[in-house]
Amino acid sequence: MTLTLVAERGAADGGRVVGTDDAALLRALHDEHAGALWSYVVGLTNGDRAQAQDVVQETLLRAWRNPQVLVQATGSARGWLFTVAKRIVIDEWRTARSRRERVTDAPPEVAVDDAVDRELDRQLVSAAMQSLSAEHRAVLYECYFRGSSVAQAAATLGIPPGTVKSRTHYALRALRLALDEMGGAS
Repeated sequence: MTLTLVAERGAADGGRVVGTDDAALLRALHDEHAGALWSYVVGLTNGDRAQAQDVVQETLLRAWRNPQVLVQATGSARGWLFTVAKRIVIDEWRTARSRRERVTDAPPEVAVDDAVDRELDRQLVSAAMQSLSAEHRAVLYECYFRGSSVAQAAATLGIPPGTVKSRTHYALRALRLALDEMGGAS
C-alpha cells in the first residue's frame, strides 16, 4: 500500500486513520521520507545525530496524526515534512537558549562550614536530648556518642540487647520529634 493511498483513506475518514492502516501509514512515511529528512535535520542540528533522530521521529508522528496534509492539492508531502522538522529544531533551539547556563569569570559564593553552625547544631541536639527520658538518653549516649555496639551498650546499661534495640528506636524517634518541634535540623 503506498503512502498516497493510505493518506487518501485517512483523509476520507475525516483525517483519522484507524486499524491496520496506522502501521502501514507510519511504515510508508518512514520508508519514503525518513532518510532524506534525517540527512536534512542532521545539518540543522549541527551534526547531533541523536537529536536529529528525535526530530525525525516527532515529524513523522505529526504527519501520521494529520494524514490529510500528505495529500495536498499544492506542494508536496516532503516539503511539509521538511518545514515541520525545521520548526521543531527552531523550537528546541529557542527552549534551550532560554535555559542556557551563564558563563562567568567569578564563581558564585560557596557556603563555608564554620564553627557557628556546628555550635548551633550542638546546642539544638543537646536541648532536644534533655527532653528525652533518662533511659532514652542513656541508650543514645552509649550507642551514638560513645560508639558502643548493642552488646556493649547492653552490658554497660545492664539490660538485654533487645531492649537496647527497641529503646534506641524509640529514642531516635522521640529525638526527631523534639528537633522538629524546636525547628531544628532536618
